[in-house]
Amino acid sequence: MVSTGGARVALIGAHGFGLVHRRNLARLQELGRATLVAVAEPSPLQPGELPDSVRTYSDAAALLAAESDLDVVIVSTPLHTHFGLAEAVLASGADLYLEKPPVTSLEQFDRLRALAADGGRRVQVGFQSLGSHAIPWLRAAIEAGEFGDVRAITATGLWTRSRAYFSRSPWAGRRTLDGVDVVDGVATNALSHAVITALTVAGARRASDLERVEVDLHRANPTESDDTTVVRVRRPAPEPDVTCALTLCGPEEAEPYVTVHGSTATATFFYVADEVRVDAGGAVRTKRFDRTDLLENLLDARAGRGELLSPLDGTEAYMSVLEAVRTSPEPHPIPDRFVERVGSGDDEHIVIRGVEQAVLRACAAEATFTELGLPWAAQAAAAAADDALRIDGRPVAELRSGGAVAASLSPRPYLHPVRTLAGVALTHHFPIDHTWHLGVGVAMPDVGGTNLWGGPDYRSDGEGYRWHRTHGTIRRAAEDVVGSGTLQQRLTWCDRDGAALVDETREWTFAAIDSVSWLLELRFTLTAADGPVELGSPGSHGRAGAGYGGFFWRFARCRNVEVRAADATGEEAVNGSLAPWLNWTAEFADGPASVRFSAPPESDDPWFVRVADYPGVGSALAWDRPLRLDEGPVTRTISMVVGD
Repeated sequence: MVSTGGARVALIGAHGFGLVHRRNLARLQELGRATLVAVAEPSPLQPGELPDSVRTYSDAAALLAAESDLDVVIVSTPLHTHFGLAEAVLASGADLYLEKPPVTSLEQFDRLRALAADGGRRVQVGFQSLGSHAIPWLRAAIEAGEFGDVRAITATGLWTRSRAYFSRSPWAGRRTLDGVDVVDGVATNALSHAVITALTVAGARRASDLERVEVDLHRANPTESDDTTVVRVRRPAPEPDVTCALTLCGPEEAEPYVTVHGSTATATFFYVADEVRVDAGGAVRTKRFDRTDLLENLLDARAGRGELLSPLDGTEAYMSVLEAVRTSPEPHPIPDRFVERVGSGDDEHIVIRGVEQAVLRACAAEATFTELGLPWAAQAAAAAADDALRIDGRPVAELRSGGAVAASLSPRPYLHPVRTLAGVALTHHFPIDHTWHLGVGVAMPDVGGTNLWGGPDYRSDGEGYRWHRTHGTIRRAAEDVVGSGTLQQRLTWCDRDGAALVDETREWTFAAIDSVSWLLELRFTLTAADGPVELGSPGSHGRAGAGYGGFFWRFARCRNVEVRAADATGEEAVNGSLAPWLNWTAEFADGPASVRFSAPPESDDPWFVRVADYPGVGSALAWDRPLRLDEGPVTRTISMVVGD
């Protein structure tokens, strides 16, 4: 038997997501909790679509004028209509259930919040994932330290959307329509749940919980709005930053998820399924959770049984993200040569080649697509590069300040990409296997207890590699001095609190040798900034063959690698050797190339070499024992011949 009674509810917008609300209201009416009394919908409804008792109106104004005793009004209409309709609903005296995103600007948000407060009305925003019982469980686990120190929270979204999706209405894929903000992008509509869920898991719900929002917008579809985006939310220390890498141009639909990156465990929240997988050193357990319906939650709050799970106030941090998208420059168009078109007609959808790896790298490195230097973001990436080193007008390397590098990767300056004279790219940065590897530069795993290499620390107490909050920064102490074939830098190595540990002078020199090769030389001098300090490595902490730290070159992906020294060939033989030179030859994506490294004349530092796990070469300052910086400086010179 069907029950009647409960809250009197009206629905504005009966099609689209309005169908979901209609089904939910039918369920709640069965329970005697709510009754749908009126619907406003400009498009015709079919006979029998609604119960005979439901009054219908062609627009919201007519409904609100005629229905004077409503308890709750649901607004499920296009994004750019939300504010005006919400304003009218609150003026009518009803509580409001407002679909996401609530409004399309922070100005509208502030005005709506003031209206709700003045009228004493409740506003629930339709971010359904916030009803998941997994969220309070994750928050409690984070606060209790169950995952160790949380260094980052990320959201990964790989969806695919067809041509029909972007042509479903005049406002679809638009930033504005007839001068009105729409802001229909991947982070502000399609995968907005990923963004707000990540923020909520991080405990960031108010604007005061954020320092700044950075967005990197791209589009492969012929739209105004972004379809492939990174949102990075910087937060006050020691709170973890939030990075969301999202696309509607994946090869197939994948379930989105939010990840809590802890030092002892990783928790992955599949928020559509209300499922959390916790991986603690390879031991994986899965927990499934229930979910509270947000309309039921609003009805409970009206009855004094609990607080709103998705209140308007709680979306302020998310609205800061939307505002950053709204006010950003237009999305960077992705050239056709980097995409594939799958299907035909309205079912056709665009796939960005390699977008799955791009999204995973962005989350792992907490980096934007532009910072990663992806081929389809090359135009924007070139604009983001700090300086280019040129030989006869040809760029052979780019200097990056490292200022945007995530704290857990130990921000520092480096060269990337480094190229041959013919343009073969030889370096990698933010690789998925070791995201803290940054092109060519100087880095040290242990500087008096501070990690200036990035990634997890290695200790000899039995725990091996583990993430800790020990990361420091190598920053400019003065402006770089660029001359003809030279680049001089003054740098300071700092601990996590900004205290100076080491002063460094670094000089790069570069010149052509002949038509197919050029010389790159690095000379750096380290001086203790304030008393003695020890430089250490996993090798000096007891891990055999892993004494990396000092000069390091992370190669780009390559095959048919040959690494040899004067009297040894192959990774195992060359790693740890004291050879005067080391030669690396391989086939790279752009062609074959080689680099010949000459050992520093100042000291017999062992070579650090990796081929099988990843391609990289270094000259080790603390191979199997610490290097102590006392009063005197330590200088090393590495010469490299880069050849096609």
